[in-house]
Amino acid sequence: MMMADTAFVPGYLRLTDQQLAHRAAGLRELMRACRLCPRACGVDRFSAETGTCRTGSQPVVSSCGAHFGEERPLVGRHGSGTIFLTHCNLQCIFCQNYDISHLGDGRVVTVERVAGMMTELQRQGCHNINWVTPTHQVPALVEATAIARSRGLRVPIVYNCGGYESVEVLALLDGIVDIYMPDAKCGDNDAGRLLSGVPDYWDRCRQALAEMHRQVGDLQIDNQGIATRGLLVRHLLLPENMANTAVVMQYLASLSRDTYVNVMGQYRPQYRASEVPAIARHLTPDEFRAAVQRALDAGLHRLDDRRAGR
Repeated sequence: MMMADTAFVPGYLRLTDQQLAHRAAGLRELMRACRLCPRACGVDRFSAETGTCRTGSQPVVSSCGAHFGEERPLVGRHGSGTIFLTHCNLQCIFCQNYDISHLGDGRVVTVERVAGMMTELQRQGCHNINWVTPTHQVPALVEATAIARSRGLRVPIVYNCGGYESVEVLALLDGIVDIYMPDAKCGDNDAGRLLSGVPDYWDRCRQALAEMHRQVGDLQIDNQGIATRGLLVRHLLLPENMANTAVVMQYLASLSRDTYVNVMGQYRPQYRASEVPAIARHLTPDEFRAAVQRALDAGLHRLDDRRAGR
């Protein structure tokens, strides 16, 4: 376990008001011919146009609250303060939260309201603010962070994403996000094309993982067992090794053998998974054990490898 400085201060508190405003303005500008993610749809989201994510310029939120189903270093005693953003920049046919990401379960809110959610989650005792699927809404989230900081926000920011990220956007988040929690969905582009609807998932994911690790390093955990800063990677195992787990684990180990990885064994065929026969069933115990062994063989040792129901 990598112990963090108990006097850790979130990155956004170390930035000036002017710096935060500059980052938010830079992110907003990327929405005018949108390139917030590698799709680079090019639509003007300040007009009536929307791209793949089907989201305009205002934040759209499905729910917020203390969440106890996240990784142990995020949950602690009081939960992770999750804000579930509606829609997604990916089109995963096996999505476990498809009602939010694909069906659009959520409501348009103001930036000020998002800031209020953040400070309320802190007031409830949550150990962090966890932006779930933030990629396409990150300008509003940074603006909300600036407002929430002025109202006393003092807990780490978690960027909980699908792993299909723009390095240009991540650079603007340097010093704002404390904990990056990306998915590393699959270790080859063909699987990304088939299952997530993008032609270059693994290429872009590798670049994003490297930039995230450059910014925050390995996951740091304080003496209460709570994560304060660093990279935490999720890898959802798929039947028939469709996620190419060995390649993913080898790459994560190349970043650092101390990379904290959640090897997720709770896959179930949801949404449109039945369209691909290989993933139209649950994972077997043998497949789970083999995947964990691939992680160990790669040299990784900080594994959160709980199966659902274990």
